[in-house]
Amino acid sequence: MGLAISDYRQTDSLRYQLRQRRFAYFMEIYERLPKPVRVLDVGGTLEFWRTMDMVGRDDLSLTILNVFEDKSLPNIQFLVGDARDLSQFEDKSFDIVFSNSVIEHVGTKEDQRQMANEIRRVAKNYTIQTPNRFFPIEPHVQFPFFQFMSRETRIWLHRNMSLATYPKAQDREQAVKWVDEIRLLSRQEIQEMFPEAKLIAETFFGFNKSYTAVFESK
Repeated sequence: MGLAISDYRQTDSLRYQLRQRRFAYFMEIYERLPKPVRVLDVGGTLEFWRTMDMVGRDDLSLTILNVFEDKSLPNIQFLVGDARDLSQFEDKSFDIVFSNSVIEHVGTKEDQRQMANEIRRVAKNYTIQTPNRFFPIEPHVQFPFFQFMSRETRIWLHRNMSLATYPKAQDREQAVKWVDEIRLLSRQEIQEMFPEAKLIAETFFGFNKSYTAVFESK
């Protein structure tokens, strides 16, 4: 079955549906836990939780950790930090750790492994989603097989054209930054980093678009 780039352009409605589907794995665990549930979102935003209708709930104690500042709300704490170093939190200090399309942005494979290990340390349960490296269209730039091209080719493309939400790079330094900030993972790598988790594939036109590593303690 062919997959045209135009077919992959996601409308706001489709993006919302995909988010809801992924979030359902989180909610299945959430609903079974004693309340209030202590949640850590690694790399998330307050807007995401608003979209999921979770802001203002008295059964949720949410901590959002990201590299930028945002305001905190009652029952929602926003912290600036590094996904690879969660040393400010004790072992098993969160009922659920949630992360959506973040681990592919933290650096090298070793950086990704550090993030995974920290999540597994602080979480009693977790749901971690990331795009599939072997999906034919790279999801960030929406360009076929971009992830398999040489680094110099990817830099050239960024310097010479707009790619999805990325405008044409102003200079080589910016293009290099955009290329190096993303490292997609294969199913095998995700399973290695989250060995106790069940991997759930999200399909699109018959291809595995992303995986969610789901772990629920017994």
